[in-house]
Amino acid sequence: MLYFLFEYLENHFQFIGASLFQYISFRSSLAFIISLFISVKYGKYLIDFLNKKQIGETVRDLGLDGQKKKVGTPTMGGLIIIISTIIPVLLFSNYTNIYIKILLFTTLWMGLIGFIDDYIKIFKKNKDGLKGKFKIIGQIILGLVVSLTLFFHPEVTIKDQDIEQKKSEFVLNNLEYKSTLTTIPFVKDNEFDYGFLSSYFPDLSNTVSLIIFILVVILIVTSVSNGANLTDGIDGLAAGSSVIITITLGVFAWVSGNIIFSDYLNIMYIPRVGEVVIFISAFIGGLIGFLWYNSYPAQVFMGDTGSLTIGGLIAVLAIIVRKELLLPLICGVFLVETLSVIIQVGYFKYTKITLGVGKRIFLMSPLHHHYQKLGIHESKITVRFWIIGILLAILSLITLKIR
Repeated sequence: MLYFLFEYLENHFQFIGASLFQYISFRSSLAFIISLFISVKYGKYLIDFLNKKQIGETVRDLGLDGQKKKVGTPTMGGLIIIISTIIPVLLFSNYTNIYIKILLFTTLWMGLIGFIDDYIKIFKKNKDGLKGKFKIIGQIILGLVVSLTLFFHPEVTIKDQDIEQKKSEFVLNNLEYKSTLTTIPFVKDNEFDYGFLSSYFPDLSNTVSLIIFILVVILIVTSVSNGANLTDGIDGLAAGSSVIITITLGVFAWVSGNIIFSDYLNIMYIPRVGEVVIFISAFIGGLIGFLWYNSYPAQVFMGDTGSLTIGGLIAVLAIIVRKELLLPLICGVFLVETLSVIIQVGYFKYTKITLGVGKRIFLMSPLHHHYQKLGIHESKITVRFWIIGILLAILSLITLKIR
């Protein structure tokens, strides 16, 4: 809103300072500050409200030290992240930008699914919450909306990076085109086309590309969203890890949306994606503000309202900046947590069938609970996972130059 207001003041009245709102760096800084302020200042009021309404966590008895103390801690704290993200985005971004629209839809849609899940757990006294199949259906719908929008919308394009042709602004503007290209790490010509099978089906090339793209987007959205949900098990782990991941994606969005830096780094230039940096800045501010209350000992839990939203946004952000094939590295913490559950369940079922007695590889899954069972304090586990996340983030950024 303020973006359009100051654009009007600049164009019609040459209002002093109004031109600052044309700079993504300025608006991103304001978005971060306002988001952080909202989450820290007004997050306390929401926590007090949740306490008053007795909207607290019903923690299952997993035999972990200090777990019973968490019973009754307010949940649905993901609302803090959602509210503190949306308000600055509406204030400082060009919300007519197609990428901002996709991200706002993702926030509201996944927030709604998570809210329903938390509502069933708390008010309906059903510890299982929303049935898994309905969560998956919701994630599939999001994947369909995102993939179809990105595939067909005319403003979702890339531009050729031929430096000789850049001398002509007219030619540059005509080099913008639709593409299913994405970035593949550690490869010299680091581009992969989802339409790689289209040559085998020349009459259906566009349809084949679309089907592959839809399937990949659905897989990514579902995997990352559930990965974030599984990681949300001890104080500060999911929120802190998500801050590290989102900052990394913010760097990718910034360089991909800047024609000078994208040319210098020889990466794909994506027109209009720079606006995403404002959303990311607000999202980071909301996460850090939430972490103010969620760090050990937590005063509030994010619940599925937060974890499903965070995972969905990270997945969609990576797809928008065309770095989704880097997600196993960027979201390594989420990946390991998810694999620990898959391995644990799979091995238990296998041994029960073959040996008659189910056996486990980990003391408990997800992985962070395994370390808790070993007697490591949860705050130490959280910080160590953050350190691993920072290392993975640095390795992800290094892929900009290592090919």
